Amino acid sequence: MQDQAETITKADVDTVKVDPWTHCLERIRDERCAESFAALFGHFAPRAKAFLMRGGSSEALAEEAAQEALATVWQKAAKFDGSRASASTWIFTILRNKQIDAIRKARRPEPEDLPWGMEPQADAADSLAMSQEETVLREAVRTLPDAQRDIIERAYFGDLTHAQIAVVTGLPLGTIKSRIRLGLDRLRHEMTKHTT
Repeated sequence: MQDQAETITKADVDTVKVDPWTHCLERIRDERCAESFAALFGHFAPRAKAFLMRGGSSEALAEEAAQEALATVWQKAAKFDGSRASASTWIFTILRNKQIDAIRKARRPEPEDLPWGMEPQADAADSLAMSQEETVLREAVRTLPDAQRDIIERAYFGDLTHAQIAVVTGLPLGTIKSRIRLGLDRLRHEMTKHTT
């Protein structure tokens, strides 16, 4: 870390009591220092890309999101407040927000995927049965413990992958999978009680 910080100037790093990356970001904010940004980019871009790839992003998507996040760091450096967060915290918060935006964007349907015209009407008996099952399912989901319900809703109603849920919630992937399995077991049991 200090080797890259030396490209800024060794005297700057030696005189600063905060970490060198916060100092770099303050120089970007106050002086629009391109040299500080180059050092910051060189340090954080590969770490941001690796973080996103561990979260399930493809290499190309991770690289693009990391570059986009660091471009945002340059553009919004005036908003950085070193007394509220370190440089790494601020940068990874921007990165996480970019990743959430990308997940949401990927879930939006393209205009050609949107249905056009009237949907075919289901017959009354099918509609009633579906409505009753939906009511039972909704009640069964409400009975789940909060932790299981949140993960189930994100996975099945929010269309997030297990890896994406882990990134958004900060929970380990194993915990996500375990909560989904336990939640689905409870839902199956509740649905079976109402259909027999």
